[in-house]
Amino acid sequence: MVVNFMRTSTSCELLKQVFQKIDAQSCPKLFNFHMHTVYSDGRLQPSALMEQAIAIGLEGMAITDHHNIGGYLAAQTWLEDWKWKNPDSSTPYLWSGTEINANLLDNEVHILAYAFEPNNISMKPYLQKKATTGIEYEAINVIAAIHEAGGLAVLAHPARYRRSHFDLITAAAEQGIDGVETFYAYNNPNPWKPSVTESQQVQQLASEYGLFNTCGTDTHGLNLLQRL
Repeated sequence: MVVNFMRTSTSCELLKQVFQKIDAQSCPKLFNFHMHTVYSDGRLQPSALMEQAIAIGLEGMAITDHHNIGGYLAAQTWLEDWKWKNPDSSTPYLWSGTEINANLLDNEVHILAYAFEPNNISMKPYLQKKATTGIEYEAINVIAAIHEAGGLAVLAHPARYRRSHFDLITAAAEQGIDGVETFYAYNNPNPWKPSVTESQQVQQLASEYGLFNTCGTDTHGLNLLQRL
């Protein structure tokens, strides 16, 4: 799948175009929308992460450190410098991203925020390197804040929680979620491969509720092609 990133659309509109075409083969060699750096609980420096992304040949990506965008900002600076030094080389499109803890059906879930305006005031409570409390911790308010900042909200790894993904996705859809992390490797296989049963179930629910499908390795280690 080749996406033309040179269109005049906004960052969010570009991401919607990509999400509409994500399938089981998209990750981890073409796109990766779930990665962590040393700015949260990952082991990779942003520069090392970007070097791997370029070597892999990723077309698009997002760094989703927990409750902060330090890794994204550092990677963005590194990428701009790399593009200036290598003007004829292809590079991934890097969207803003973060992973936010939230309450959904009295369960703690993770909501991935993408393509939002980093300086938008609505995101400030969620970028303090720790989970929020009170009304800001409620999923409906997390989703609303992401939308207010011009971004997209995605329910991360929906089959990893205590509550059934059938219940959680239904509730998240009712509260305005834009997508679900459909293609995810729940058992950390090597090589990385999305779990078949869960992915099929989540994809069906996404279709029922008109949600985007996304994918990501949820990298915490030193290899973007693995979770750990």
